[in-house]
Amino acid sequence: MSKPRVAVVFGGRNSEHAVSLMGAGSVLEAIDTSKYEVVPIGIAQDGRWVLAAGDQRFQIEGGELPSVDTSGASLALPTGGTGLVAYDPGSIPVELGSVDVVFPVMHGPFAEDGTIQGLLEMAGVRYVGSGVLASAVGMDKGYMKAVLAAAGLPIGRYLAVRDRDWRLGRDRIMKEAEQQLGWPMFVKPARAGSSQGISKAHDRAGLERAVEFARQHDPKVLIEAAVGGREIECAVLQSLGDDPPAASRPGEVKVEGGQEFFDFEAKYYPDQMSLTVPADIPAEVAEEVRALAVRAFEALECEGLARVDFFYTPEGELVLNEINTMPGFTSLSVAPQLWAASGLSYPELVDRLIQLALNRSPGLR
Repeated sequence: MSKPRVAVVFGGRNSEHAVSLMGAGSVLEAIDTSKYEVVPIGIAQDGRWVLAAGDQRFQIEGGELPSVDTSGASLALPTGGTGLVAYDPGSIPVELGSVDVVFPVMHGPFAEDGTIQGLLEMAGVRYVGSGVLASAVGMDKGYMKAVLAAAGLPIGRYLAVRDRDWRLGRDRIMKEAEQQLGWPMFVKPARAGSSQGISKAHDRAGLERAVEFARQHDPKVLIEAAVGGREIECAVLQSLGDDPPAASRPGEVKVEGGQEFFDFEAKYYPDQMSLTVPADIPAEVAEEVRALAVRAFEALECEGLARVDFFYTPEGELVLNEINTMPGFTSLSVAPQLWAASGLSYPELVDRLIQLALNRSPGLR
């Protein structure tokens, strides 16, 4: 019998292009090629889909971030079926065969936000990770917090600021933020990940600069009250059967590179952060973290995997910061490390996600 065909898709048209490649490189190394046929597909920053070149670079080298090599054959995924078609100008399109599962190792807008999931739904192709709605809600931090709050989960104080609100009433918004949130505040794009566009504001002038900086990534912005305490993270994985989702052992993330918070460099450059698993917290708090993480996963109706981030305050309270429906996925990223410390190795995690996708039904069937 032929092996299931898995298309690992990476890249994309956003600022997390390089992060996606780093994760895809790890996935491609971990997939069991005796069990699956693998097709690596890159999405260039101009939106073109290409077969990955043989010498495609996936890692940071000499401080230079990787990007999709567009020298490979261009690809199309017709919405009428699951077959890939290769085409180049002046040549006859060639069918490359069907795809059983797409593994989208992608983050941010046009990737993790339900857009590629919608494309794959239209094409009738199974894929790894959450569906359209969960992906879209998980990407938009304003709606994410609204859904989590409606589910009774403990979230911090925040203001969602839309483009028109800011353009027509920035003074009113800054006054409202000061009254409702207090100093300092964190400002972030509503629909970006990997700590892109995030900064900390200590006064009104800093708040105005922070909002303008975040708006370079997204016209919709979130202003959050700073929450003191330790950063605790927990990974969640859908079960293969009808059992509830499983939660990993919680871990604690610490910034080691001198940054004021967990920014892009702290996440992806060497020796900028540390992860301790299990987190040095009371056993009952660890169990509460795991329970809340599963509740958040189910509140958004996630599938596949997610990472849920918390603050553990000096007063002993847990505050849910956010849920990430396609977390960083290199073998050294937080979610895979949490699972490794919980008894599920990186190759086993990759295999579990592919099996979950093979067992799902495309669309509403």
